[in-house]
Amino acid sequence: MDKKKDIRALTKEQLRDFFVENGDKAFRGNQVYEWLWSKSLHTFEDMTNISKETREMLEANFVINHIEVDSMQQSKDGTIKNGIKLHDGLIVESVLIPTPKRTTACVSSQVGCSLDCKFCATARLKRMRNLNPDEIYDQVVAIDKQSRLYHGHKLTNIVFMGMGEPLMNYNNVIKAIDKITSPEGLGMSPKRIVVSTSGVPKIIKKMADDEVKFNLAVSLHSAIDEVRTSIMPFNSKMNLVDLRESLEYWYEKTNRMITYEYVVWNGINDRKEDIKALVEFCSYVPCKVNLIEYNPIDDGEFQQATNSAINNYISNLEMNDITVNVRRSRGKDIDAACGQLANKS
Repeated sequence: MDKKKDIRALTKEQLRDFFVENGDKAFRGNQVYEWLWSKSLHTFEDMTNISKETREMLEANFVINHIEVDSMQQSKDGTIKNGIKLHDGLIVESVLIPTPKRTTACVSSQVGCSLDCKFCATARLKRMRNLNPDEIYDQVVAIDKQSRLYHGHKLTNIVFMGMGEPLMNYNNVIKAIDKITSPEGLGMSPKRIVVSTSGVPKIIKKMADDEVKFNLAVSLHSAIDEVRTSIMPFNSKMNLVDLRESLEYWYEKTNRMITYEYVVWNGINDRKEDIKALVEFCSYVPCKVNLIEYNPIDDGEFQQATNSAINNYISNLEMNDITVNVRRSRGKDIDAACGQLANKS
């Protein structure tokens, strides 16, 4: 017997064609498409404006491979971490991060990760597969429901900073964002979406050529090749010169500033020369720097730098007119903070 196709892999045009080929009207495809996306329905049975015979025909031909929130943990600071079960039984994690004025969904793009950053728990899991567009979309839908339930308003922002390197799953991430921002999907503004990458120069240039409308963040952590390669080994193949050129290209094409995500570690990147290199790197493209509190991942190799080292970064960046924010991590008590997502369950 043929394996049923996931109906959400079809475009609206393909759905319309399916109905015409099966002796029905093309607009039936529009109705089903609306149920699948803007109403995020997971069963054919509940498509109430479609006849029983049509629903049975859909059931015979297709499946809806949806996610399930398999586990949910709430932090004392209001952060929620979800264990997301995929249709094939694999698990990823996503996080709702609340602040007084907004709620942000931190979503995953891969099961495991393609890259090898030594300070990140997710990087220790081998990449099992890329997430499909609908699996990324479903995470956002689930977190939007939680935002409404626990915080009384809809989701306001999305960051691709969960498990995986989004640019190593570029096509599916773009398709998901297209659905999330489409009036026929969730209708969110692309300006409220940040895609965070460890730095894949070729794809950063492609994004610029594709004229994407979302924002770009780069996990930098060092502006000295030798140091960056020691903590992010892939940097030996995609080095800072290549990264810089791609970011200059991005800015030239999009006119949108970059955010650099930057953790300062004790004895790794807390020297004066590290600060000087970052200040210089920031001079190439308009940018801001988020200094992120480090969240340990058990083995003690990486330790948060001293307050004086972080203050040195802040004063030097500000002295050079570079906007800098210090980001305190949320959800540390449930391993939901940046770099901690590792499916411990």
